[in-house]
Amino acid sequence: MAKIELYSGPMCPYCMMAKQLLKRLDLAYEEYDVRRDQAKMDEMLARAQGARTIPQVFINDRHVGGYDALSTLHRSGELADWLNSDGG
Repeated sequence: MAKIELYSGPMCPYCMMAKQLLKRLDLAYEEYDVRRDQAKMDEMLARAQGARTIPQVFINDRHVGGYDALSTLHRSGELADWLNSDGG
């Protein structure tokens, strides 16, 4: 099973859309609220090479990006490859 991590925050429409997409695809994910947890914000900034926008999505420790990138992967059919990869 793929490890999906979602760095998000409350009242964030793109975060909500990312979560809805993952739920619609029946994909489990771990969510981190970067607005309430500075350590997770710092972690996100390091992992996402300074990207400050939310959401930031990681699949098998590989940085996807935000909702637009996640949605593009899904529409192109490449999301399945990411889900089946080992993060390399």
